[in-house]
Amino acid sequence: MDARGEGPGPGGQAAPPPAFAAAVQQVRATALRPEIVVEEGPGPRSLAPFSLALSADVLDEAGDEVAEGRFVLLHDPAGQEGWDGTWRVVVLARCSPATEDADDPLLADVAWSWLVEALEDHGLPVRTLGGTVTTSTSRSYGQLSARPVDGELEVRASFSPSPSAVPEAVGDAVQAWAQLLGAAAGLPPLPHGVARLPRR
Repeated sequence: MDARGEGPGPGGQAAPPPAFAAAVQQVRATALRPEIVVEEGPGPRSLAPFSLALSADVLDEAGDEVAEGRFVLLHDPAGQEGWDGTWRVVVLARCSPATEDADDPLLADVAWSWLVEALEDHGLPVRTLGGTVTTSTSRSYGQLSARPVDGELEVRASFSPSPSAVPEAVGDAVQAWAQLLGAAAGLPPLPHGVARLPRR
């Protein structure tokens, strides 16, 4: 399996605790909207003993990528400073905003509100939430001045689901990440449960 810590690894690494195995299964069973194409990959071993990572592309009706993102589930049975528990979720969403929005000074605040709203919509605590929103713009001059303003927006954050709510809260975290991706891509809201994560 791709989840770091699953099964004996190099050097005879121990199998993951049942709680992590259940959380991984919850992630894999979570339903997402069809525009979000997800792949599972190895998690970052340096951040926690057990981890799982997802990468996503958000496609428009023409099949073109309009946003991308990453989801990482971390589990350390001993806990870590700042986690307020033994679980941590890291999310990332990146897109190119519309030309009329790229220069908006409130863009970063709006993007952060997408994340907070997504967490609240799925009943996830925001008390442990921390992150950054990065915006950049590129303007053309001279013979290229007719080109529109080009921009990039990136939301990067982490938070801790309540240990007592795992594994269900991990599925909620995936749904919240998907909602953030949909907002970044400008997709209209859709009911949950319209597609399943592809299995690798």
